[in-house]
Amino acid sequence: MMELTLKGILDVYEQDLIDLKKLSNYLHDIGQTYPDLQVQPYIDRVTSYLEHHRDYNRTKLANFLILEALSYISESEPNWTYFTSRLYLDQLYYEASQNRNYDGMHYGDFYSLLMTLTANGIYDKDLITYYTKAEIDELASYIDPTKDALFTYIGLKTLADRYLARDYHKQTFELPQERFMVIAMTLMKKEPKNKRLQLVKEAYWALSNLYMTVATPTLANAGKSVGQLSSCFIDTIDDSLQGIFDSNTDIANLSKNGGGIGVYLGKIRSRGSDIRGYKGVSSGVIPWMKQLNNTAVSVDQLGQRKGAISVYLDVWHKDIFSFLDAKLNNGDERLRTHDLFTGVCIPDLFMEKVEAREDWYLFDPHEVRKVLGFSLEDYYDETAGDGSFRQKYMECVHHPKLAKEKVPAIEIMKRIMISQLEAGTPFMFYRDEVNRQNANAHAGMIYCSNLCTEITQNQSATTVEQQFTEDGKIIIVKKPGDFVVCNLSSINLARAVTDDVLQRLISIQVRMLDNVIDLNNIPVLQAKLTNEKYRAIGLGTFGMHHLFALKKIKWESEEAVEFVDRLYEKIAYYTIKSSMELAKEKGAYSLFHGSDWETGQYFEKRGYESDQWTKLKEDVQKCGIRNGYLMAVAPNASTSIIAGSTASIDPVFQKVYAEEKKDYKIPVTAPDLSPETTWYYKSAYFIDQTWSIKQNAARQKHIDQSISFNFYVLNTIKAKDLLNLHITSWKSRLKTTYYVRSTSSDIVECDSCAS
Repeated sequence: MMELTLKGILDVYEQDLIDLKKLSNYLHDIGQTYPDLQVQPYIDRVTSYLEHHRDYNRTKLANFLILEALSYISESEPNWTYFTSRLYLDQLYYEASQNRNYDGMHYGDFYSLLMTLTANGIYDKDLITYYTKAEIDELASYIDPTKDALFTYIGLKTLADRYLARDYHKQTFELPQERFMVIAMTLMKKEPKNKRLQLVKEAYWALSNLYMTVATPTLANAGKSVGQLSSCFIDTIDDSLQGIFDSNTDIANLSKNGGGIGVYLGKIRSRGSDIRGYKGVSSGVIPWMKQLNNTAVSVDQLGQRKGAISVYLDVWHKDIFSFLDAKLNNGDERLRTHDLFTGVCIPDLFMEKVEAREDWYLFDPHEVRKVLGFSLEDYYDETAGDGSFRQKYMECVHHPKLAKEKVPAIEIMKRIMISQLEAGTPFMFYRDEVNRQNANAHAGMIYCSNLCTEITQNQSATTVEQQFTEDGKIIIVKKPGDFVVCNLSSINLARAVTDDVLQRLISIQVRMLDNVIDLNNIPVLQAKLTNEKYRAIGLGTFGMHHLFALKKIKWESEEAVEFVDRLYEKIAYYTIKSSMELAKEKGAYSLFHGSDWETGQYFEKRGYESDQWTKLKEDVQKCGIRNGYLMAVAPNASTSIIAGSTASIDPVFQKVYAEEKKDYKIPVTAPDLSPETTWYYKSAYFIDQTWSIKQNAARQKHIDQSISFNFYVLNTIKAKDLLNLHITSWKSRLKTTYYVRSTSSDIVECDSCAS
């Protein structure tokens, strides 16, 4: 671990001119921390240039040194990223000291920071209300600046640019370890006083060692006066004008506060359906998608980025073809929604028809309700190959008064794959398997997933029951639906597994996630109610490829599949146990009775039969479980960058690449790249995707929700090969698949789920 100097770059000036000898010594001292780097050519290069530019101010000098150091990052010398990070740290320390009025290149007084940013309206007053000055001073003494040495340059730059608290003029105030401590204090502020400080320290331990990351909204907003902490929301839109516009307002409010949104459109009547008996007047789902598209663009997320919304539709819905074309670049622009992300809800029966090259029937959900008295989307096959969905579907097919459209199932699948190769979407949601594995099937139905396909929780539409006036006020009474909320956090596998801290880490991580539920200020009331009812969390992972490289495990191997199976079973065990222990302390979630957790079906479905698992099953049945949903593996692209590892469960794109910024590029290498690990960093686009499916099938067995799972294909892939990947995924009982990342498609990353 490097030692951080107290003065750093301040020492290289004499009478406001750069002292080149002092600068050389300063850079040489940093270089000694990384003996594998050849720093002298770099020093010679910068000092030679600065001989003619000795009047550079501190900021300009720091930027120059950083940009020059970045140019040295390569496959043979990846540690230049840490050298560059150290230069940038000194710049941040200098800026913070100037803005906070203290001397020296180090961390300032933590209590003063809290008081200043609270007075300025940046921090929420709770930080100084819940904690005494003595407690804050004790926590300040626990802050460890040497942990800043763990950051790569791009990780530190991402954290500083997007997450550290600044004033309204965007000046640096908060430093990295202070952000972690503020998050820990925020998430633990309502814990009992007799153990609160210890829990804060434990949460800080997990964050500062980069053993875990919290989701983007929590990382950005914890401790601050604006914004909420949850990552993902899913709404189910009712088939009524009131329901559609109310949902749009709810979605806008959540998007404004930094949430990623999933929207189920499957209850909305199709184009040409009747409205109040008038035939052929409905315009279908596309106009409502256009409205959501406008919301995504016009309601930005706290000024940081435009909103992110995904929409899902059933593959039997009559509007499915226009839905699948909505993201294509050609055709009628009036029917395009380029800023939305699409997903298709697929029953087993459809995949069977695709494989058998048989016909498929499309229906209007409104007409199904009107003629047959049930909603087709409310059913799923309870067992593989048999169940209530296919029975209801066949009723629709054979009913003489129900209008239907017959198409070859393979034609729909072709349109799905065309859109995927051009736009990366639609995502695939295998609704039967999702609902078969739903631990809370006793309380509802899962219709779709979220923006990043890892959340699968009970959903239902919110409906208006009555409106009236009273005492000069308008009263609107709504029946709240299950408006899904999920709170995300991810384990850094490369660090946590290597350091053997999974059990300790997951215990504090589950508590942190559970506390988000009670702390959150969600602007949509039915989402708040759902959050409290299910207490859903989504503990995930990242750094899979990084860990494989460290363990010298080849991606395309049975060893990798078996390793994943064992690892995620262990993670599942610790997560369930931690939630059970919380239930002992704080009580089980309100819908525990009748769930698969209580009946023991959750454990039996997954074949958890060892003595250890049997004991845990009995403990859960006796004591309950705190969280109705527990695990979900998000994409976490940005937070894995901060933690210096590989994203989610994905293989790396390349061993060396450039991250483009506004006016320059940042060279990035695969983490811990060395002559030993380089052989294990095979590019995602050249990995046989069937091995990734095998890994994910092993992983999915242990994850109660789902996984953001991408396909990486060359743009030359044949249709039959892509089709085979989808069929293999379905047969392997994956619940969802995320993007089809083609070498020719321009993919937009999800930041809201970047945990």
